[in-house]
Amino acid sequence: MNLRENHSSHELKRTMKTRHIFMISLGGVIGSGLFLGSGFTISQAGPAGAILSYIVGGFIMFLTMLCLGELSVAMPVSGSFQTYTTKFIGPGTGFALGWLYWLGWSVTVALEFLAAGQLMQRWFPDAPVWIWSAVFAVLLFLLNALSARAFGEAEFWFASIKIVAILMFIGLGGAAMFGLIDMSGSHSAPFFSNFTSHGLLPNGFAALVTTMIAVNFSFQGTELIGIAAGESEEPEKTIPKSIKQTVWRTLFFFVLAIFVLSGLIPMEKAGVIESPFVVVFDSIGIPYAADLMNFVILTALLSVANSGLYAGTRMLYAMSKEKMASPFLTRVNKRGVPINALCFTIGIALLSLLSGFFAEETVFMWLLSVAGLGAQVGWISITASQIAFRRRFIREGGKTSDLKFKTPLYPVLPIVGLLLNVSVLVSLAFDPAQRLALYLGVPFVGACYLIYHLKIKKAREQDVMLEHEIELAENKKMVI
Repeated sequence: MNLRENHSSHELKRTMKTRHIFMISLGGVIGSGLFLGSGFTISQAGPAGAILSYIVGGFIMFLTMLCLGELSVAMPVSGSFQTYTTKFIGPGTGFALGWLYWLGWSVTVALEFLAAGQLMQRWFPDAPVWIWSAVFAVLLFLLNALSARAFGEAEFWFASIKIVAILMFIGLGGAAMFGLIDMSGSHSAPFFSNFTSHGLLPNGFAALVTTMIAVNFSFQGTELIGIAAGESEEPEKTIPKSIKQTVWRTLFFFVLAIFVLSGLIPMEKAGVIESPFVVVFDSIGIPYAADLMNFVILTALLSVANSGLYAGTRMLYAMSKEKMASPFLTRVNKRGVPINALCFTIGIALLSLLSGFFAEETVFMWLLSVAGLGAQVGWISITASQIAFRRRFIREGGKTSDLKFKTPLYPVLPIVGLLLNVSVLVSLAFDPAQRLALYLGVPFVGACYLIYHLKIKKAREQDVMLEHEIELAENKKMVI
């Protein structure tokens, strides 16, 4: 096999369109956090506080995605922010970030399989959860193994179901809120009564901060736009368009849905019901409301798992290309899918899933805690990398006008985004429910740094030197 053939066997294919990229990012964001967890947010922060939490979380997302847009258009690679971190901050930091982010999505995929299997028990109570988890694992593995476009197409339809459900909810719920539709058991439309009955922050500022942490995590997944950039047809066109669509439409879906929920369900009831969406659809008189929402939540879980499996696979592939993981993981099949990285990622996801059945209170809980850190550290790296990239770009003689996508108001907005993302990470220490993530995540990152400097760094430098020598030899042959 010559060098050109060997090179092509390790490259991804650019087959995804704008609609695929857009839906991939939405697929990673709109999940059980909105459909199931929104009631808890309202009960803690109050109606107005819940809306404020989502607006602030959306603002942090907006700043982060602006930074990602500049980086991914300038360098559309599958490794995305891990590659940028390696290049502009440091390879040790890039190594730790990559493995943390990969582990986070691998465990999240396991969690989604487990939750999806539990949802199926509503319709098939006699079938064990593990059977459904296995069925969904095989289904999503095949979708990801087929091609990047097949994955994108599946994610398009998964996300479409969620969006249709949210739009139906906003339309019908809004009509019920203002008396255009009668709600069963209600003698009059609530209008804004739930917003005025408890004041702005009924449980104080501390409750607002706690919910903001959870809400910020619920927006994570939008960074998948950067990872998918390496397989988009025209990244300089698709990435900016996808980022704008994702930010504004995500804010629209989340904020309006929370506004309607807060207007229809009193805050004291919101935190004790399984899904506020089911309660609203049921009270409006939508037939089979519980079954309908069970199906929507199931597709939401599978959508997140689908996106997570894609993200984890591409991150592992990118680290292998960066000489930070086994070269075995760079192998790409004829359809442009890094098949070895995919098999390894779903293998770790299934091992994590087993711990969910046999060590739920220990190993699985530890894994979930570490998983929560991956995306947040990723967002921090995105904003920090953009600042470092722009500084180097200008220092090396580049002109800002040459950038096809620019983060506005540099360096103010990137610095604000970096500080806000760091503050979210630090605030985990003040939330007892999230503190375990820091206790486990910090040693994990420290171990990654140690492994890099003791083992990876020297081998990586040798590989780079060898590649350089081969390139020189090839160039000399061409001259002769």
